[in-house]
Amino acid sequence: MKYQSNNFETNAIHFGYNAQENEGALTPPVHFTSTFAFETAQVGGEMFAGEREGHFYTRISNPTLSLLEERMAILERAESALATASGMGAITSTLWTFLRPGDEIIVDKTLYGCTFSFLNHGLAEFGVKVIHIDLSDSQGLKQHLTKNTRVVFFETPANPNMKLVDIREVSAMVHEFNQDIRVIVDNTYCSPFLCNPIAFGADLVIHSATKYLGGHGDLVAGLVVGNKDDIQAIRLFGLKDMTGAALAPLNAMLIMRGLKTLALRMERHCENALKVAKFLQSHPSVKEVSYPGLSSFKYHNLAQQQMKGFGGMITFEVHGGLEAGIAMMNQLNMIQRAVSLGDAETLIQHPASMTHSSYTPKERLSHGISDGLIRLSVGLESVDDILMDLKQALNCCVPASLDDKTDKLASAELA
Repeated sequence: MKYQSNNFETNAIHFGYNAQENEGALTPPVHFTSTFAFETAQVGGEMFAGEREGHFYTRISNPTLSLLEERMAILERAESALATASGMGAITSTLWTFLRPGDEIIVDKTLYGCTFSFLNHGLAEFGVKVIHIDLSDSQGLKQHLTKNTRVVFFETPANPNMKLVDIREVSAMVHEFNQDIRVIVDNTYCSPFLCNPIAFGADLVIHSATKYLGGHGDLVAGLVVGNKDDIQAIRLFGLKDMTGAALAPLNAMLIMRGLKTLALRMERHCENALKVAKFLQSHPSVKEVSYPGLSSFKYHNLAQQQMKGFGGMITFEVHGGLEAGIAMMNQLNMIQRAVSLGDAETLIQHPASMTHSSYTPKERLSHGISDGLIRLSVGLESVDDILMDLKQALNCCVPASLDDKTDKLASAELA
């Protein structure tokens, strides 16, 4: 018997696995094999024909990957899931499956740089029309839906500027227009612990498992979850034939290890990030802070409606623009200058020159990514140490006339 609970934390640890069916091994075994032997030639033929369930090649399925997929599906409240070699592997395998020349895909104006590049420098070159709009404007979405629309895709919160999209509103509007249009949500920033887009009407949910799901910065992986038929289509076409982005069994095991502590880690990420966001908001050298947990944040009310917590990601800008921001980043000691997010370590990066450099300057401006924007992934260290490092770096960039005020405000936050 395989244990199932009504609680997220328990399913993240136990769902889909019975130690007594595996020689008593508490931790699920890792199946290091590329191919699988058939009992008979007829059995192999039946598997290839889709008439019998089973594993025959790890690019398509593997027992270790299957357990991860079952566990992710229940955590995202979905029927099925598919593991891939990277977050971009999940995105490309999914979109290649459902888009053909002449089709249209509507996407939000703010997207991760590599997603933007794949859409505009990849799919668009193969005859797919890519339409960028502000998906927080429901009327604008209604105007762009046509008989050729096949997919609506967005991130929430969006990378890097933290913009939120109302999943329920967009999904309802799209499906009212055409039930066959797939609403796809990149849920990487939230993880399934903070948000379940399918519960709000989305069809498919994508994760870069490299981030919060793995949680330790030691793997690259992706996942897509949804209904059984869609996931099977992605598995047998988008993954098997188009991208070949198969996840290694060892990385599947590492993700399952990360899932065991996901709830605890996300709670700490959220707790630390809120304190850091409030500190940054109070600091005179900081021009603007975007974080869903701040009451001043444009989408704060929406965040309260569709997120269980406010996440570990913050963006901010300092007075003095790009040069001051770079100087501040270079002054940091404990906080690491690195791309990616969701690690135990606090990471900071400059989107315009790093993760979103595939945008032209004009595109970044029109898509809400300013040159001075700084992205901070708040980690699991003592929040006092995070704040102390930010304080000393920011104080190096504060105009002299504000030094006294800075010390008072920053000290008050640290207290």
